[in-house]
This record gives sequence, structure tokens and C-alpha cells, in this order.
Amino acid sequence: MLKIDIHTHILPKELPNWKDSFGYGGFISLDHHKPGCARMMRDDGHFFREIGENCWDGNARLRDCDAAGIDVQVLSTVPVLFSYWANAEHCADVSRFLNEGIAEVVAGSPKRFAGLATVPMQDPKLAVKVLEEAKDQGHLGVEIGTNVNQKNLSEPDFFEFFEACSELEMAVFVHPWEMMGREDMRKYWLPWLVGMPAETSRAICSLIFSGVLRRLPDLRIAFAHGGGEFPATIGRIEHGFEVRPDLVAVDNDESPSSYFGKIWFDSLVHSKEMLRYLIDLAGADRVALGTDYPFPLGELEPGKLIESMGFDEATAAELFHGAALKWLGVDKSRFENG
Repeated sequence: MLKIDIHTHILPKELPNWKDSFGYGGFISLDHHKPGCARMMRDDGHFFREIGENCWDGNARLRDCDAAGIDVQVLSTVPVLFSYWANAEHCADVSRFLNEGIAEVVAGSPKRFAGLATVPMQDPKLAVKVLEEAKDQGHLGVEIGTNVNQKNLSEPDFFEFFEACSELEMAVFVHPWEMMGREDMRKYWLPWLVGMPAETSRAICSLIFSGVLRRLPDLRIAFAHGGGEFPATIGRIEHGFEVRPDLVAVDNDESPSSYFGKIWFDSLVHSKEMLRYLIDLAGADRVALGTDYPFPLGELEPGKLIESMGFDEATAAELFHGAALKWLGVDKSRFENG
């Protein structure tokens, strides 16, 4: 059975010295301190993360995919590289560099990889321009953050970007980053364990309540980590919508729960009970295999959770490739015989 992983991250083996190019810091660099390993460093010298060659080398990824039985990876950048905080033109330069890198990996194995671009969301008009360029490069969609410098995705300025994604038929993958409240919960990895799920729910609620998703019914949008807290707290969200419409339903009077079946989620929930619940809410055709490869909070044995559930063949097919193909807007033949 064809297996497509919609949630994997990649970056180029070498990153330019953006600090020297732009005249200010805050960017990520790579320190290849030993063969096959690199430290992601902020250019102020602070360590961010250790990565292996499978984070930049397409052949290393294919070896891992073959070992795990994964046929296709959808590639997106590492969110810390979004650089929304930077000057917009500089962010566009960073985005183009990253997008070219992903396009090269995809071109090397077009039956095994598909690409998602990154864009300078702090300037929506420029983001649309970079998005158009990315489509011409062959990217099937775009990865964006759950907020843009703590501005919610519901802000009117961003509508033209989502409208362009819909018109260009580019899939959107929303991934948490710059978690709200992270300064208040530095211990115990809480930004990743608590902040990330909250961030994703923040993004979903913002797009629903603002009416963005209502106005753009053809927008194909997916949310990382099984939608974060949104599915688990939909009862509270729906209740708030019903009892305080004066606060919640001011821009969209459609029930929040009505958007299940209209938006996509990845399967990265680490729990049989949660995956079954998510499928009950959204439908198997809206839940796609996603692993967060190659990072430790991801599914370390790709596809194992789905395989362990004993789903019938039709349901498994949706989870492993059907939902992904619908979201990407491509036919199965795009990846067959790879």
C-alpha cells in the first residue's frame, strides 16, 4: 500500500552567513562538527539542536524511508528557519534559498518526494510573490507558522495570502512555532509539550472564527500534530460559541465543529485512543500519515501507530495516502512506480 508522510522536515547541508549578508543576527547556522552530524546554532552562539545527515541528505532519507516502508515524504523546512521576525525582503531571500534546496531534492527523486515552500508571511504581498515562484518550481504547497510574530492568522492582512493559496491550488500546512507563553515555561520542555498543541488550536480557531475558511471553501489546509488541542477541546470551543456568540461568533456564525471534514490533520498524536477519536471527528479521508521526521518528538517508527490499529483496508488506504493525495491535489499516479 502506498504510504505518504506529509510531515517531514529538511534543510540544506550548508546555510549562508545571513548575519554578514544582512547586517544583523538571529539566524540559524550549521556547525558540521563531525561527519554526518551538525549543530544548529543561532548566530549569537547559542545551541539550538543537533541533527544528522538525514535532515539534509536526500539519499539518507530514502534509506530511512525504505527501511520504514515509506514511499513518499512531503518535505518542508524546519520552522525555526521561517525568519518571520527578519526584514521581509531578507526573509524572502532566505525563503527562496530554502525553497530552491527543497526543489533540488524533489527533482532528484520526484516519485519519492514532494515539496512545500516557505514564504515571508510578515509581508503578505511579498509572500504571494514567493508563493507564485515556488509553484513555478514545482512545489505543491506551502508550510506556514501558527502565528506571525504573535499576530493571529485571522488578521485581515493575511487573507490575500490564503486567497492566493486557494486560487493557485497550493496546499497549506500549518506548523506550530514561537509558542505563546514560552518565556513562562522554560523548564521540562514545556514549550514543545504544552505550547505547541495550544498554538495549533490557536491557529485553527483563528481561521474558523474569522471566517477565512468559510470565505475560502476550496482552500486545502492541514494542521500538524493532529490539530494540537483543537480536537480534544472542541466541546469547550463549541460550548463557548453557543453560549457567548457575542464574543465568539462575531465574524462567523458557522459551528466550529462543522469544519471537521473540511480541513486536514496529520496522524501524529502518539495515542491509539486519540487517533481513533480524531478519525471519528474528521473522517479518515481528512487524516494523513505524518511523522515529524527526523525529530525525536515525531513517530520514531513511521506508520506504526496506524498499522497497530487494525483498520480495514479502505480506512488504512485513506490514512496512508488517500487523505494526503486529496490535500496535495494530485493523483496517485504522481508517485506510483517510484
